[in-house]
Amino acid sequence: MEIKETLTVYANENDKGKRIDKFLSELIDDATRSYIQKIIDNGLVEIQGKKITKSGNKLKGVETIVVNIPEDEVLDLIPEDIPLNIIYEDSDIVIINKSPNLVVHPAHGNYTGTLVNALLYHIKDLSTINGVIRPGIVHRLDKDTTGIIVVAKNDIAHNKLSEMFKEKTLEKTYVCITKGIFKDRKGRVETLIGRDSKDRKKMAVVQENGKIAISNYEVLDEGKNHSLVKVRIETGRTHQIRVHMKYLNHPIMGDTTYGNGSEGADRQMLHAYSLKFMHPITDKEMFVIAPLPEDFKKAAKYVGVDISKIESENRDGE
Repeated sequence: MEIKETLTVYANENDKGKRIDKFLSELIDDATRSYIQKIIDNGLVEIQGKKITKSGNKLKGVETIVVNIPEDEVLDLIPEDIPLNIIYEDSDIVIINKSPNLVVHPAHGNYTGTLVNALLYHIKDLSTINGVIRPGIVHRLDKDTTGIIVVAKNDIAHNKLSEMFKEKTLEKTYVCITKGIFKDRKGRVETLIGRDSKDRKKMAVVQENGKIAISNYEVLDEGKNHSLVKVRIETGRTHQIRVHMKYLNHPIMGDTTYGNGSEGADRQMLHAYSLKFMHPITDKEMFVIAPLPEDFKKAAKYVGVDISKIESENRDGE
């Protein structure tokens, strides 16, 4: 069995008595419990250097666990008639305004209900560079982050888009609603981001063993206890904006991972709003906007921030 990735995770005193399958399914993004049980059955998990084959093994509380993630199975993904909000399409690319509660691509046993399943239903041609599990997928957003996703219809477009993301030649702008009022209305955050040593499910600003992450923010409007913030990112680290807002002590409204959640929001109020880039085939300058979802508008009204400031800011800036 080909191994795609090896993860090393650590259990601590708080994990004592937990079943290993439950512990790992909570820890590994998008992994189902049955998927974890399957890789344990196949001898792909080690605790303290010893292979285990029983999903019911209980943790003692201070262990090093190595998980070997196998290559995704080549299987027939099912096209599903999941509604897609397509905001631009030509023969080379599709740009989608992703809805909340939608995982971008299948992984770790989740093979249905994803953006990829929807793409297979709605789009005839997709690039093949990322294989059968991630056709057309150049980049991703978190499950509950909404907004712009660019999808490649052919391998030439995919390669060029990937290079743009790598070289940071696309200008990505997000908007979010955060808790609290900022001391400085504009700022640049440059840190290292890596796994949180206290909770491996989370990312965190770290002093070492992280990757450079750069976010530029600007407050567009303020309510009584919340702010409407525009963020332009220069890097694309996992959970970057959510981690940086927490680092500034202004967690995103509704974020249960990096804040305390919030009345008035069922998910993190973070939206990939606009993208400026050169078309990978025609070389024409593209500027696309993903309209705000209804729950973002409701949350903004609830906390008293004016979303029209986003549009006026955009008009002034263009």
